[in-house]
Amino acid sequence: MIMEQQTEPREIQIRAAQRFVRISPFKARKIAEIIRGKQVEDALTILKFMPQKATFFLEKLIKSAVANAEQMPAPPAVENLYIQKVTVDEGPTMHRIQFRAQGRVNRIRKRTSHIVMNLAERPGSEEKPPAKSARR
Repeated sequence: MIMEQQTEPREIQIRAAQRFVRISPFKARKIAEIIRGKQVEDALTILKFMPQKATFFLEKLIKSAVANAEQMPAPPAVENLYIQKVTVDEGPTMHRIQFRAQGRVNRIRKRTSHIVMNLAERPGSEEKPPAKSARR
């Protein structure tokens, strides 16, 4: 007996990565947590008004991922893309020294990060539900 396989529409995933970014992974993860799961346009707006250094790198990475999406054979609409996954891993650490009193030396660690972002298309072009009112 031959069973027919149902072909479900595959979820489109778009990947972009930045390696050896000169920022501490701890600091970059704080910002990555904020934008994870958000629509691309909403995430870019949030990042635009944040003062942290990591926002520059994440904004650049989102724009790169959107550009990657536009190069696909059947490009998805940017309005339907959301940030599915953001990982911030440690890169190599550069070691520097700072001279101190009495012939001592302090070690300075200049940390780097590897940031990987996956965008995905929301199934269907659903409209956002209306915002809940503040009344109780």
